[in-house]
Amino acid sequence: MKKHILFLFAVIIWGCSKDDFAEKSIESKIVVEGWIEEGDYAQVLLSSSIPVTDVIDSTNVLNHVIRSAKITISDGQNSEVLKVKNDKNRVPPFVYFGTNLKGEAGKEYSLKIEYLNRVVQAVTRIPKSVQLKSAEYIKKVETDTTGYVFVKFDDPLNEKNYYQIATKIDGEEPIFVLSFYGNLDDKNFETTSISLQINRGVLLFPKTKFTPYFADGDLIHVKLRTQNKDALDFWNSWQNEIVNSKNPIYPSNTSLKSNINGGIGIWAGYGQSTLIVKTPAKK
Repeated sequence: MKKHILFLFAVIIWGCSKDDFAEKSIESKIVVEGWIEEGDYAQVLLSSSIPVTDVIDSTNVLNHVIRSAKITISDGQNSEVLKVKNDKNRVPPFVYFGTNLKGEAGKEYSLKIEYLNRVVQAVTRIPKSVQLKSAEYIKKVETDTTGYVFVKFDDPLNEKNYYQIATKIDGEEPIFVLSFYGNLDDKNFETTSISLQINRGVLLFPKTKFTPYFADGDLIHVKLRTQNKDALDFWNSWQNEIVNSKNPIYPSNTSLKSNINGGIGIWAGYGQSTLIVKTPAKK
């Protein structure tokens, strides 16, 4: 399979819990993965949930993509209806996107999805961005051809912040992928000067075997996001399911956290700061 199904899109197949298996008829749920960053436009991936009893493959995933919904984004004063495009760099290759309403820190953004006879809604706020001070590629042994990324930033005093760190390898990954254990709550910081090792995030159906490190020849985009508590809870519950079940396709026990009314998933506002890390040329 030449294309990736990104780790964060796998949410489309957790539409029912184990208690639902006895049900003869299970209504599929609308699954949302949407976000709006400071300085950028909204993007939304939309699907219907896949019962765990179904065969999970790329064809079935594509059959559950929703590409004909009406999605409206509003900041309380201005609104826009998102367009949908075919993006061949992604699987599933359909993305709803904005072009007019750009994210601003401190503002609330509502999401309204109208599809068939259903209405799905959510609200998020974009927190203030925190700037990355540095991002560096470091090897444990100089002769290695692989290494890790280390980032530094300052956690503001007297402010409550939740963070997310994501990376994107130029030419390999079409969007930023959540780093493994990349969700951070500043209550766990012992100092305001933060220095962290970043591990690569998990992809579904990757081109190559997953490794948690980066390699010589990679051009790495590193993003520090600020996020809200509901987004932190969603991504933490997601990652806990991956770790506990060792199955990135279907969570083992409980439903994931969600802030979507009438559906499941996440609608998140993010502050963001991005740096580019150049690695040595591949030998």
